[in-house]
Amino acid sequence: MQKHGPWQIVQSQEVYRDPWTAVRKDDVIRPDGQPGTHTVVTIKPGVCVLAMDDEHQVYLTEEFHYGVGRTTMEAVSGGSEPDEEPLLTAKRELQEELGIEADDWTDLGIVDPFTANVVSPTRLYLARKLAFGDHAPEGTEQIRCLKIPLAEAVQNVIDSHITHGPSCVLILKTALLLG
Repeated sequence: MQKHGPWQIVQSQEVYRDPWTAVRKDDVIRPDGQPGTHTVVTIKPGVCVLAMDDEHQVYLTEEFHYGVGRTTMEAVSGGSEPDEEPLLTAKRELQEELGIEADDWTDLGIVDPFTANVVSPTRLYLARKLAFGDHAPEGTEQIRCLKIPLAEAVQNVIDSHITHGPSCVLILKTALLLG
């Protein structure tokens, strides 16, 4: 048996794996002493990037996301390749999705979008001093670039027009950082 906080793992079994996701089923002893099961989904670590120009205009993506079944507005985001440093992932994703390169990067920490049963740490970055070029989205992506004032992005978070958790945290942290 393995201790896991106030839980005890009796047995753990991987029930699914693909290049992005793994699902594990744990037979456990719950904190109240009763037997149970707990399922954990692990998604590879990722990044979320908010590109902002000198006029405090931010560059967001508008894209249909299969999981939620609708078009969303959010900051650039994506998963890290194995052994890839988060900043390199951030630079790659910003260029691929919006064709933007940045000379100034601010690390705004990590967010865990879900904590009860999903492991998916996401590193947050603010990218400034921007240069614009051609984007190269992946075959699964049809991305439209949206340029809006940071204040409007904050209002979109407040009004639930932006619902992607890491994007919400990143936009609000950026607004607080800039005062």
